[in-house]
Amino acid sequence: MEINQFGRTSKLDLKAVRKYGKTVIDDMLFTAPYKVMLPFEKKNGGLSVMLMSASAGIMEGDRQEFTFNINEGADLEFISQSYDKVHQMNQGCAKRVTHIKVEKNGTFFYAPQPMIPFKDSAFESRIYAELEDNTSHFWMSDIFSCGRYARGEMFEYRLYHNLVEIRRKGRLIYRDNTRFEPAVFDMQGMGIYEGYTHLLNIFVTKPCENESFLNDVRKYLSENEELCSGITELSEGDFAVRVLGMNAQKLEKVNSHIKELYENYMYDQINPKG
Repeated sequence: MEINQFGRTSKLDLKAVRKYGKTVIDDMLFTAPYKVMLPFEKKNGGLSVMLMSASAGIMEGDRQEFTFNINEGADLEFISQSYDKVHQMNQGCAKRVTHIKVEKNGTFFYAPQPMIPFKDSAFESRIYAELEDNTSHFWMSDIFSCGRYARGEMFEYRLYHNLVEIRRKGRLIYRDNTRFEPAVFDMQGMGIYEGYTHLLNIFVTKPCENESFLNDVRKYLSENEELCSGITELSEGDFAVRVLGMNAQKLEKVNSHIKELYENYMYDQINPKG
């Protein structure tokens, strides 16, 4: 049987609104093992929220639900305190479902810490994002490791399945169905990790100056020869980025740099100079 170690679903529910020219948390709910730190104010009036966990990591049978509602004009960034460790499991798997809604002129950055799957672990994730219109700004990134590389646990987890669906005005604009089963796939082979150990995925909604953003990211990625990387402009002007590397710290730096590039273009669009 798949048993939740906490006896119930672990939940995080956040609602961000804009009041008096800045973003505030209007409603928040969390259950064990989660806790939310006092939010950090950002320079532009937005908020950065950090999730903490009293658990040693994700355990067999865990069930987690995240919900984020970003109201009109609100600007929220979600980060986690430490790497997500998916522990060894005798059977079954852990599951997480994330629901995201970004209203018009809202901004949401979803950037949790990297995930490390231990030997024999299994994890399933579903992320559903609804963007109200073209003014809804959304950044999503994740870094997934091959396992505890230093302990020789490369691709020894049982399953990693991550389904992402993003809609704008109800229309599907991005779908990523990643399913890794090392017992079935050659994870280090052609078309998967190709000898690398860590994978960075990024989705960003279209900024102003799409061509400039695209060129800036391509130039930056091309300067990092130790990485295997690429950026794709999607059908409606949004972008997907994939980067393969050999350690999480390097990919975190890459992620931060691309995020900074994106913010520069995005905030210029929201608050044009002159």
